[in-house]
Amino acid sequence: MPNPWTGKGNPYTKQEVRDRLQNTLNQNKAIIAAGAGTGISAKFIEKGGADLIIIYNSGRFRMSGHGSTAGLMAYGDANAVAMEIGEFEVLPVVEEIPVICGVHGSDPRRRMWYHLLKVKEMGFSGVNNFPTHSIVDGHFRQVLEETGMGFAKEVEMIRIATKMDLFSIVYVATPEEARQMAEAGADAVIAHVGTTVGGSIGVVEASCTMDEAVERTQQIIDAAKEVNPDTFFLAHGGPINTPDDVRIILDRTTAHGFVGASSLERMGVEKSLTDLTKQFKSLTFSTDTN
Repeated sequence: MPNPWTGKGNPYTKQEVRDRLQNTLNQNKAIIAAGAGTGISAKFIEKGGADLIIIYNSGRFRMSGHGSTAGLMAYGDANAVAMEIGEFEVLPVVEEIPVICGVHGSDPRRRMWYHLLKVKEMGFSGVNNFPTHSIVDGHFRQVLEETGMGFAKEVEMIRIATKMDLFSIVYVATPEEARQMAEAGADAVIAHVGTTVGGSIGVVEASCTMDEAVERTQQIIDAAKEVNPDTFFLAHGGPINTPDDVRIILDRTTAHGFVGASSLERMGVEKSLTDLTKQFKSLTFSTDTN
């Protein structure tokens, strides 16, 4: 039986989201999830046929003209920003597809079970671990881990979300992180291979080559699949930017699809606004009207 409460910002159950994604795969189509930082982005991402919309605080920075990495910095309350974008911009305009909320799982000020109850009540169909400390490395990562603000908090957030029947789609950067998330009940694992290249505020050089991205993505997939073969697997970041790039990943790994944030929302706006403005500015007066 279809869920009578879905549509126009109302949530799907965990199994309903899974069934929708499986239906996409059954049609031999790739799963495409897209980040949205504004209502207008979400509205037209949906019209483009995306399977999921994910809201993160970085979307607000990205669509304000700043690098997505600002979402990892202390420039605001990540959890509050994601909820605000959802309540006032995205959920009111999305017609039918599930909307996922980015959750900063290591936020020490949140009672996570209580926050996730609010996420569910708002009308989100699931959660994503962003900001994520999985993409932080070196000494700072060690400090985060040793002071109780590490990746384990994100895993625990997913474990709680699973108990609440919330769909979960998670970022990981290593095979070990993939295993931890799969054990916590994550429905979909995203192999994050670095900040997206290109555009006006993307990085200039990818953190890895395409060959390395392929290898790392498959290693992450294999690790999670050992725990739960029913997991959905997606790729994100680094040199994986365009549809042609995603085609390479799909051909050379067992990934089921792609998550695009900068590569869908920001790149689309940058190019289309620039080209359209140039078209307007190319207009000239005819000699007869001067």
